[in-house]
Amino acid sequence: MPLKVGFLGAGPGVAALHVPTLGRLDGRFAVAHIADGGSGKARGLAEGLGARWSSGEAELLADPDVDVVAVCTPPSEHERQIHAAIAAGKRAIFCEKPLATTRDAVRDVVAACEDAGVALMVGTNHAYDPGWLQARELLGSPKESGQLHEPVQSIAITLALPPNRRYHEVVTEGGPFQAPPRERPDISKPAVAAHIVKQLITGLAVHDLPSVRHFAPVFESVEYARFIPPVGYAVGYRASGVMVQLALVMLPEGPDALWRLTLSTPVRSVDLEYPPAFVHAGGGVMTTRHVDGSTTTYRPSNQDGYKAEWLHFAKIIMGAARVDYGRILGDALYPLELAESVFAAMTEGDRR
Repeated sequence: MPLKVGFLGAGPGVAALHVPTLGRLDGRFAVAHIADGGSGKARGLAEGLGARWSSGEAELLADPDVDVVAVCTPPSEHERQIHAAIAAGKRAIFCEKPLATTRDAVRDVVAACEDAGVALMVGTNHAYDPGWLQARELLGSPKESGQLHEPVQSIAITLALPPNRRYHEVVTEGGPFQAPPRERPDISKPAVAAHIVKQLITGLAVHDLPSVRHFAPVFESVEYARFIPPVGYAVGYRASGVMVQLALVMLPEGPDALWRLTLSTPVRSVDLEYPPAFVHAGGGVMTTRHVDGSTTTYRPSNQDGYKAEWLHFAKIIMGAARVDYGRILGDALYPLELAESVFAAMTEGDRR
């Protein structure tokens, strides 16, 4: 029998990513219920799947046919809805990034899931992408494991994204993480620019920070942090002796999409280019460039990270794999610590 999933949220991530992914998993999951926050989108999506629909969360959480609750709502709702799903007796919870919006809230929800024996999965498709796993295997394990590996000296995450209303509204209307202001924010004020960069780190950079954390787990210091108008950032920080550079540009006219992770060691660089967001196009493409000038591009997997994360989640729910609550906690705290440190660095000395 398939595991029955109830989605809290009916936005693009559910419609374009998760629902199609579940349909590619050979009957391991079935969509049982979709709830929206009053938009009416749940009905149209659910009816096409033969699933139930509702507005709000109460009816879905009370639905005895729902085994797995997928929390795909705005980040401010995640903590409360995870606790509500636990209280409703649900056996498994899938939650989109970020797990919660503060470090204390992250600790609370992870502890609550562990105490209740609830299987928890955070939607981090890049961490399950076959291209990333291939790159990680190529370079070996971090020093902390005691195993030999090529020491990673620097990491760069480069994003060039086409227009996305969700993130442009962070600048123009306040976006999903704050109440809309009455007028366009004055980004000349350090606190305003810092707040936007903080939101973009927890909303976009968060996709790749679990991968960064694999090789640079201990945050040390912010070296530079700038807001790049109209929507973007340039951030450099050190962690575990590794220099990490994060760059995002999102122009209204829309550049060609690029989502690249670069890992550099003394003997080679490893570039991993992910498919565009919301596209089911297989795994990331890995290219290595050796110091002798040779270049190798590896054939990408037909399986993408969305499918891989749900397959792993199925194993956890069925008892074939365990939940690593410690890793989930660390991966969720890391971007929040970085975002808070970036905000502090950008506002240091500002009194406006």
